[in-house]
Amino acid sequence: MQNNLPILFPNFSSSLIQEIEKNAINQEVVSGTTLMRTGEYIKSTVLVTKGKIKVYREGEDGGEFLMYYLQPGQACALSMICATKNEKSQIMAKVVEDSELVMVPLKLMDKWMMEHRSWYEFVIETYRNRFEEILEVVDNIAFRSMDERLEFYLKRHKEACGCKEVNLSHQEIATELNTSREVVSRLLKKMEQRGLVKLNRNQIELLT
Repeated sequence: MQNNLPILFPNFSSSLIQEIEKNAINQEVVSGTTLMRTGEYIKSTVLVTKGKIKVYREGEDGGEFLMYYLQPGQACALSMICATKNEKSQIMAKVVEDSELVMVPLKLMDKWMMEHRSWYEFVIETYRNRFEEILEVVDNIAFRSMDERLEFYLKRHKEACGCKEVNLSHQEIATELNTSREVVSRLLKKMEQRGLVKLNRNQIELLT
């Protein structure tokens, strides 16, 4: 599993790759598995080498607020922050595609920050990228109407999977956008009339 680390994380130094191979734990997880729950302590940082992870916040009513997706070559910035400060998780993380992960023990986080420049730069770059992505999400929620939010949501899915099909039901989309299924269905129908999407059963094909 770790043979592709230099390809997925090309900026890692050879010495850091050796440290990862020596100390990290490989884990294979199937779709639907919950990796992190709100209120739990995080004991390791997750490097994704295969699959896709959804990172989100869960409301008291069970609603979900999508924050970002993790894909091969990426790590969870929020888990890094919680791990280094020994704080409880404020997020949920669920596997949405069968995945392969490299679990970096908490005790190595600070050590590698001091000993490996490439790890330090990777952590900082991960923080920066996720901060910018979360800002974009906040702007989308604060300043856009629901139809614009839906288009933004579908665009993120398209970018995350590199495909034009979104295999989600209208109810699943409504849950993540914190609205009703009826609203999502109505807006998707309008998008179909505008030639932006094609609606199939539990699948939305993006045409633009």
